[in-house]
Amino acid sequence: MTDTLKLAGRDLFWPPADELMEAAERIRARLGDWPPTHVNWRICLTAPDDANGGDLIVIADSPRALQHDGQHVARIARWLTQGAGVIEAAAGRAVLHLGGVRYQLEGHLPEDWIAALAAFLDCGFDPHDALVLALAWRDGDETRAADAWPCDLSRFPRIAGLPDAPAQPFAACPDALGLYAVLPTADWVERVTGFGVKTVQLRRKSAQPGELKEEITRSVAAGREHDAQVFINDHWQAAIDACAYGVHLGQEDVHTADLHALAAAGLRLGLSTHGYYEMLTALHFRPSYIALGAVFPTTTKVMPTAPQGLARLARYVKLLDGVVPLVAIGGISGEVLPQVLATGVKSAAVVRAVTEAADPASAVDALQQAFAQRKIQKSL
Repeated sequence: MTDTLKLAGRDLFWPPADELMEAAERIRARLGDWPPTHVNWRICLTAPDDANGGDLIVIADSPRALQHDGQHVARIARWLTQGAGVIEAAAGRAVLHLGGVRYQLEGHLPEDWIAALAAFLDCGFDPHDALVLALAWRDGDETRAADAWPCDLSRFPRIAGLPDAPAQPFAACPDALGLYAVLPTADWVERVTGFGVKTVQLRRKSAQPGELKEEITRSVAAGREHDAQVFINDHWQAAIDACAYGVHLGQEDVHTADLHALAAAGLRLGLSTHGYYEMLTALHFRPSYIALGAVFPTTTKVMPTAPQGLARLARYVKLLDGVVPLVAIGGISGEVLPQVLATGVKSAAVVRAVTEAADPASAVDALQQAFAQRKIQKSL
């Protein structure tokens, strides 16, 4: 990797800013090779006459930044209507307005944060994740560290405006959950726990209340019979009632589920994440584990983000390993499982690799062998 990386042909800043461009190229050169970004974002240091969907308008170090008087709010609303994003930054805070969502961060604002933001955007990260990384950057990192990528969690910003986390932390689960089978019915839970899988999730999206209760009760009973850890997807109250091992929730569910009741009942909590911003959101609630996905394209559900890929997964694991148990999820088959485990993640969730296998028992055995082989490789 060279000392600088020319971002040729890119209208990266408006108005053009030579010093910022040089800093962005210098930082970008130390971040490694990444697939080309799917959006050529333009960081606007002043508002353009005609903002568009590729513009991020920065209002920084201004007395009006984060002071929402009527005129200021109207200007932001107009830019958002034009399709642009807006970043307000001042006094250790940064707020991104984009796509109808308000992303709020509190932390250190390095002098080079705008240049770092441009570099992380060029690595293909969405603006809210690139902004997290920019606030985790420290001036001069590109000259000091052998690996310049932010990997010190203490440097990362925190997410503002979240509901309070339960005073009682969620119960712990094993650091290495191993093979994690996500299954559609109690029949599958009974079958797969019988194969010896010790971590499973019942993901039953549609069922009548009585049927759902029976499915959860049977799944929990199967877990007890086979000494397996059974998580229930979404249906947290029914999981409490059935004394399940744990619950798995999406990001949107932390605003509607009674997390305090879940923690008080002693259930474990797993949270889905799709990038740095959501990982920091999840950490705020001190879950029992965090799911990282989707690693690969998946057809089992509609995903809010593009596939993360193995390079990002490896970065997430380096940041969070030892902080919270991690589960890779999304499009993971037996063929790619060894590559997933090579990132250092100790658990991987599978769906179709089991439920669509011609011989599910043999498929489970092959998947378990991949975990065993990884353990042998690490011990050598």
